[in-house]
Amino acid sequence: MTSATRPTPSTRWSIWRALFLLISLLTLYGLFPRIADVMSTAPELRTVKLEWFAVIALLMAGSFVCQWGLIRCALPRVSWFVAGTAQLVSNAVTKVIPAGAPVGGAVLYRMLSVAGIDKAEAGSTLAATSLISTATLSALPVVAVGLAFFGAPIPQGLLLVAWGGGILFLLLFGIGFVLVTTDQPLMVVGGWVERTGRWLAAKRHWDSYPRAVGFVEQRDRVIAALGPRWKRSLAASIGNWTFDYLALVAALRAVGASPRMSAVLLAYGAAAVLSMIPLTPGGLGFVEGGLVAALTLAGVPADDALLATLAFRLFSYWLPLPAGLVAYLAFRRRYGPLGQIPMDDEAPSPLPPPTP
Repeated sequence: MTSATRPTPSTRWSIWRALFLLISLLTLYGLFPRIADVMSTAPELRTVKLEWFAVIALLMAGSFVCQWGLIRCALPRVSWFVAGTAQLVSNAVTKVIPAGAPVGGAVLYRMLSVAGIDKAEAGSTLAATSLISTATLSALPVVAVGLAFFGAPIPQGLLLVAWGGGILFLLLFGIGFVLVTTDQPLMVVGGWVERTGRWLAAKRHWDSYPRAVGFVEQRDRVIAALGPRWKRSLAASIGNWTFDYLALVAALRAVGASPRMSAVLLAYGAAAVLSMIPLTPGGLGFVEGGLVAALTLAGVPADDALLATLAFRLFSYWLPLPAGLVAYLAFRRRYGPLGQIPMDDEAPSPLPPPTP
């Protein structure tokens, strides 16, 4: 093949993007029945009392405010307005584009740059908060297993639900505090991962595998990047996931379902992981199918699981999309178009903190 006919890097990249888009479309087509099943319950939303919609909206708003606070923990010079609008816009971009996390991260950084942040500082601290948020998500199954021993159903009153959320927050913060201040738990978990990795490496003839000490080193890098702000970052991250989880609990109570809190927490954790699958925007289809299946296994009637999933996704996925557009217009009104924001050099593309 001559140089004149050899594909250029940009051409190969365009081919890969086109192929990925085709795979995404085929995946959405395959998942369409699951999405349609959930959407078919839309007329039943009229049976849900308006006050439950208000509760879900307030809980989801609390989750978003915690994400803004997490950004401000990483970059204290960023105002609440900039943190809020930047997160809403980047979240919307991430959820409308397949594998949109890098694009959303780039948009987030460009919008945050109006605060005069340093590129290196932004990259390290945003990455640190992202790791804290991911670690918090990873701890949810541990707490769910602990709650399973009590077998408590979802409380009937809102006050009791709030108490349950407070207990979950304290449990997660306690786990995080222990993991930050002591090495032994990380070494134990890391030891399990290392032994599993060593076994897989021997089977697959891999040259490397995760080491237990790597968990401690990664933890130390996160704390070094955040400094004394790590406690606030941990609290904001836990608040983000806790409020979002309670929104799902409220959606279940709104349709009259009362499964065990531990089962709902496991279902929520699974849905949060499924939302990160890059084949569809925001895990569309994967989340609906997985959440309905998990709630059904938890003892929720199928019709109630479909309706609760729709109510939850309405506030966690669909409504934040137009909110992102409104946030961009508000940001543009104050600072001008993104393309006119001065940048010293090419911005990094840190991943925004994981969003449910």
